[in-house]
Amino acid sequence: MGPLGQHLAGSELPPNCQSEADQQAWLQFLERIRVQDLESALSDVQVTPSVLSHIVNTTWRFLNSADISVFQRVVADRRYLPLSRLFAHLFRSTATSIDVVTPNYDRIAEYAAEAAGLCAYTGFGFGLLGARVGDPPARVHIGRRQMRTVNIWKVHGSFGWFADAFGSVVSLPPMAEPPTGMTPSIVTPGIEKYRRTHDEPFRSAMHSADEAVRKAAGFLCVGFGFNDPHLQPLLTERCANPDIPLVLITKEISPTARQIFDSGRCARYLALEESPVGIRVFANEIPDGVEIPGAPLWRLDQFLDHTI
Repeated sequence: MGPLGQHLAGSELPPNCQSEADQQAWLQFLERIRVQDLESALSDVQVTPSVLSHIVNTTWRFLNSADISVFQRVVADRRYLPLSRLFAHLFRSTATSIDVVTPNYDRIAEYAAEAAGLCAYTGFGFGLLGARVGDPPARVHIGRRQMRTVNIWKVHGSFGWFADAFGSVVSLPPMAEPPTGMTPSIVTPGIEKYRRTHDEPFRSAMHSADEAVRKAAGFLCVGFGFNDPHLQPLLTERCANPDIPLVLITKEISPTARQIFDSGRCARYLALEESPVGIRVFANEIPDGVEIPGAPLWRLDQFLDHTI
């Protein structure tokens, strides 16, 4: 978020953002981003629709190139993403689908699923021009056999989602620029996030994400900071049940996550973060944490090497 905030602050407003209201909102944002994080800065400023469009497009262009780079690496090496190994392991069972809930725009989960020979479903049809699909979700069959599917619920949108002038959203393959006449369908940080998530396709994605959380028998959280009010309330409510374990692996446990763990609201958890000697581990039995020297198990690849 830090580099994105700096990039936005260094960007120039396009010609359609030259009204007095646009300029005033932008100056207010620039003042706040000097002393606040991006989410707080955008939450404190009521930007105009034109400025919001600039923020969305600039965010998409800044981050999308990294996503395309990952895609190219996966094309060259289907084993590049550790997440592919995790999906393959989870399907060593009778399960026909698993659920991934993410606030991220990237398509890493989709790339990982397909690299593992699985279907990736995000609420859109399969193919180059993915139209939205209603209930029940779309599934691919080979003969009479349903292909195993990773359901990926992207509650804040995706680099591959674009809206036309009438608001209809389509899912498209990786591309360097948005299609002519279409805008990226992503929810940026700030106050606008709370309005946009009531629109489609975000509303349906959130509904499916909630259903997945309600039905889950356990949770593996990778790099999640528990700072998203759209996701964490139901998650922490479910984790109050001691029969539903939660494992968190992350470079640094966020203050919000620490507060949730320390409050006792998560009845059965294991949290791993980076330490100078290897990892620092927190759990119900060791709330103050303990350092364990050795492999950096907070990284997904290392975690998988030692658990599966």
